Amino acid sequence: MQAAPWAHFDVSRIPCTLNPIHLIEIADESSMPDLRIALVHDWLTGMRGGEKVLEVLCELYPQATLFTLLHNKGSVSETIEKMNIRTSFVDRFPLKATKYRNYLPLFPRAIESFDFSGFDFIFSSSHAVAKGARPAPGALHICYCHTPMRYVWELYEEYFGPGRAGALTRAAMSIVAPRLREWDVRSSDRVNFFIANSRNVADRIRQYYRRPADVIHPPVNVDQFSVSDKDEGYYLIVSALVLYKRVDLAIETFNQLGERLLVVGTGPESKRLQSIANKNIQFLGWQNDLELSKLYAGCRALIFPGIEDFGIVPLEAMASGKPVIAFGKGGVLETVVDDARFPTGLFFREQSVQSLKDSIAKFSTLKFDPLTIRAHAERFARPQFKKRISLYVEDKVDLNRKRGR
Repeated sequence: MQAAPWAHFDVSRIPCTLNPIHLIEIADESSMPDLRIALVHDWLTGMRGGEKVLEVLCELYPQATLFTLLHNKGSVSETIEKMNIRTSFVDRFPLKATKYRNYLPLFPRAIESFDFSGFDFIFSSSHAVAKGARPAPGALHICYCHTPMRYVWELYEEYFGPGRAGALTRAAMSIVAPRLREWDVRSSDRVNFFIANSRNVADRIRQYYRRPADVIHPPVNVDQFSVSDKDEGYYLIVSALVLYKRVDLAIETFNQLGERLLVVGTGPESKRLQSIANKNIQFLGWQNDLELSKLYAGCRALIFPGIEDFGIVPLEAMASGKPVIAFGKGGVLETVVDDARFPTGLFFREQSVQSLKDSIAKFSTLKFDPLTIRAHAERFARPQFKKRISLYVEDKVDLNRKRGR
């Protein structure tokens, strides 16, 4: 078989953002058959970044029991679906399939309703309340934190500010949010070790919980994508259509530019965004892996206008050899290289239409090497993540045993 065209590319020339742990090689899987393992994830409603992390955990620990607040059956990968899944009382509530966030005030009680007394090791994958799982005395709890609960911390105004939520909801959240913040901080003491998905999130963990966190970037299935130098004349957005993703900013910009923009994704903002978009903007809904890889391969560049904790989508685009035009804040600072020598994209510095327009104009004057971009994305490949996580867990389990716990 002929080697891929980037196989002999010198990746050492590209700036590296990874933790030094990537230098250590270990076995692909670590089952730890002598441990009774519980995996805890907030909810199972679709395959986003958090679920891609969970999928690897399920591959590493298939004997584990998976606890989650609610499960929309068939919404996640086969690897996750075949686990022994236990749900909370939230799973029996009406409209839980689509309106589960309405039950946010009950989530702490729901996660605390699980009995973990029979488990030696809890591995939580948390962006809301999963890290609040209560381990048995002497049990080890490692949390892979995608972010502290964004709804009540840095994105509170995005979800519940004026114009974002109704008056009744805002009034209720003014009472509920302080209690949720207090619980979120207090329950962080139930975690022995935090893993953050980025330095960006590690900083938040330190700010809100006063706890250190080790950084292991999440997995990117780079093998799903093929490097491409095609340009079919469109820009691309791949995103859940929710407020904080700021897809509205891209639509306003492309309304003015008249350039072709394809939007992949669904969400509660879908109808509103379509209502403000001109005919040069096309909404495609969610696409399967094959169609998505084709869309990445044909795009001119990925537009990434929001602030993400980490952001797997930019790395999927880069795995296809495509540059990223991103708002220069949050996780993209650890993945996109805006460097004159070996760029993989460029940043716009203000979350405004004019700033994005200026970056697109600058982008049109630059040249990007698809092989350089692809080689950078390879640093975040799924097998690397699997090895880092396995090594990390084995080290902490061994440390817990030495302490006699």
